Formats: sequence, structure tokens, C-alpha cells
Amino acid sequence: MAVVACRLVVSGRVQGVGFRHATLEAARALGVAGWVRNLPDGTVEAFAQGASAEVERFVAWCRHGPPLARVDGVEVGDAAVDADCTRFDWKLGSEL
Repeated sequence: MAVVACRLVVSGRVQGVGFRHATLEAARALGVAGWVRNLPDGTVEAFAQGASAEVERFVAWCRHGPPLARVDGVEVGDAAVDADCTRFDWKLGSEL
């Protein structure tokens, strides 16, 4: 299986609505590794890697998010695969 990776920045009403927690659950259900975190500008950033089909499904999920979110946009860019990243989790560092 070829592994692909991408970085996403999700904008809209995505903080304070359970977006990170729901993202973690969606990624784990899809078998995608990576991380998610809030950024100071009100967006949510995620890194995802795995099989192409699962990563595509994850990106599609991020385009709508959980029920209380309002996603206005998702920027998706290619990223380098991280061999040390084996599960999906929270990432600390830019948390509010």
C-alpha cells in the first residue's frame, strides 16, 4: 500500500464545537494516522497520512465536520510522509 500525506487548514466555526474531537474519531475510524490542533487564528490544522482512499475520505469528512461546526473552507496541501506517525492524536503547541 502506498502511503500519502496531506496538511489541512479548516476555517469557519470550527473551534468550540467539538471539531478536534470529532476529527480524531473520524480519522481513527478511517484508519488514518496524523494529528489535529487549534490555531490561534480560529482555524483548525490537521495532518493526515495513510492509504490514498482513506485520506481522501478523511478530507471529504473535514469539508463538513461535526454537526455543530460550520466549515467555510478547507485548504489541502501535499505533505511529506512521517514514518514515526502511526496513529491519529492531538498535537500540542499552537493550542489556545
